[in-house]
Amino acid sequence: MMSEQRTGATDPQACIVDTNVIVSGLIGSDSSSPPCRILDAMLDGRVLYLMSSDLLKEYSSVLRRPALRRLHGLTDNEIDEFLAELVANAPWREPASASSAPDPGDSHLWSLLASQERACLVTGDRLLLENAPEGTSAVSPRHFVDTMLQPANR
Repeated sequence: MMSEQRTGATDPQACIVDTNVIVSGLIGSDSSSPPCRILDAMLDGRVLYLMSSDLLKEYSSVLRRPALRRLHGLTDNEIDEFLAELVANAPWREPASASSAPDPGDSHLWSLLASQERACLVTGDRLLLENAPEGTSAVSPRHFVDTMLQPANR
């Protein structure tokens, strides 16, 4: 069952931003789309998101795929600079292995979720949205923007 619930507003909830949201934010032409707004908030420091070496490797390898390079137009150096900006704004975690995700290639996301109490996964992947581990939440980019993202002008 998809869990799309908001937690208390007194302390910020950490999130894990799936690669599909990062890619959509980079290649999207509508700056008001949820993935673009999430990516802007990550770069502006308006959202608390977690990073791990596995997630960073996934971001890097996916952004360097030839088909995606044609869409986002970034060079290797620009990708490295972009990733460095993301890392600079994120608490770093090296979580132990957790339960297996519905897709074994996403198990690092489950591990990262388990590393932080009340963390939520922001993803457009329906399989992950519908199968979040017990005690965690997975939300769509639209839900995250509508319920959890701080406005740009605080």
